[in-house]
Amino acid sequence: MKKTVLVTGATGFIGSQLVKHLLKYNYQVIILKRSFSDTKKIEDCLSEITAYDIDKCSIEKPFQDFGKIDAVVHTATATGRRQESLIEIFETNTAFPLKLLNAAKHFQTKTFINTDTYVNKINLPYQELGSYSLSKKHFQQWGKQIALAHQIEFFNVRLEYVFGVADYPNKLIPLVIKKILSNASEVELTSGEQQRDFIHVEDVVSAYYLLLEKESEPSQYYQEYEVGMGKAISLRQLIEMLKELTEVQTELKFGALPQRSGEIMFSQADTKAMKKIGWYPAKSLKERLMQTIEGEKTLKEQAS
Repeated sequence: MKKTVLVTGATGFIGSQLVKHLLKYNYQVIILKRSFSDTKKIEDCLSEITAYDIDKCSIEKPFQDFGKIDAVVHTATATGRRQESLIEIFETNTAFPLKLLNAAKHFQTKTFINTDTYVNKINLPYQELGSYSLSKKHFQQWGKQIALAHQIEFFNVRLEYVFGVADYPNKLIPLVIKKILSNASEVELTSGEQQRDFIHVEDVVSAYYLLLEKESEPSQYYQEYEVGMGKAISLRQLIEMLKELTEVQTELKFGALPQRSGEIMFSQADTKAMKKIGWYPAKSLKERLMQTIEGEKTLKEQAS
């Protein structure tokens, strides 16, 4: 029987690819968006989706219309990159998903999958968390409380550093690729000592899919899953790998820029829980970086 899944953040980088993957596997997909959302990333499949403008209807409307929604996948987020205010960050990352989880509980939706940040697995005092991480942590804690009290499956999925073709242009990997492909003579960087676990968006999408397909485990209503390669490398190693793969002469000026204050120096996924349900990254990091470089080259050619 075809499952019905409601997705938030469907017009974004991760959400748009998840929607296409679910449609490919014959899911019925509902999305929540704003009436002014840019739907360019999903324009080729909009006719196959039921879309609700959340600024024009109640959060309960999709549940009332469909009667039974099997799962909610929450990928919408406000990071502050688009200059969102503290109130906007709180509304998007805490208040909105809490209302959505409450509606899902009321209409007996079986599963709620929350997209979390790797920062929240690092034991930092609240006063050291930024507004984005704090707002995400608050919802994760509310999710755990509601899941255990009302017996709804709540999967808290902590993503490491996600990348891929058509990612947000101001993020590290697309920014460096763009500069290298434009034959920049040099790129100014920090020392690049901080270590991250880089995971391709296609592997992230396959992780969500397996979580939607997994059999329920009685009494395990709250579960945490970390999604990454399971191996961290330094930003310097990653950027040097990008240069090697593109075979350019751009000079990488490590240390030319100062390190950000409060930078987390190490993060790596513990993938044991994901491996238990049969998930593994499909390709190596080097293969995924090459795939991303080739994809960005294609986009550059199409734009010119």
